[in-house]
Amino acid sequence: MAGIILRRTLLLNRNYAAPLYAVRFVTMKPVKSGDIPGESHDDRNARLKRPQSPHLTIYAPQLTSMLSITHRGTGFALAAYATLLAFAPLVLPYDATHYLTMLDHLNLPMLLALKFTLAYPFSFHTANGVRHLFWDLGMFLSDRDVTVTGYVMLVASGVMAVVLTVI
Repeated sequence: MAGIILRRTLLLNRNYAAPLYAVRFVTMKPVKSGDIPGESHDDRNARLKRPQSPHLTIYAPQLTSMLSITHRGTGFALAAYATLLAFAPLVLPYDATHYLTMLDHLNLPMLLALKFTLAYPFSFHTANGVRHLFWDLGMFLSDRDVTVTGYVMLVASGVMAVVLTVI
């Protein structure tokens, strides 16, 4: 039997420090493996009468999960934009003035669509990142607050993207 005793001091205020003790005892017991050679994972779980884990397709989409997935996607898009901008001068045949001239000749709806495509991932990722910073401070963590801040973040990111598009 192995044991570990740790002593830490918790500073409650300037005048009083309380000692904290954490004790953990670990005992290992050898157990025979019940694996049958060549048995698949699903067959073993069926033999042991274990329930099958639910798949994502049985869950209804929720605002929080969709915003989390979109936050990762916009982060990926921003990384892709940065990578393309970094390596484009190395592989493109013309200099930047040629491509800026091409942008000048685009009609207004195409130019606005291109600018919005570049601005929205930035504004969404930024607004959602600020929302996460508030969560790190311990604010807006109730179920209702998480939903309300999700909708507020969606509106704020849309407004910020439109503002970035038209300027």
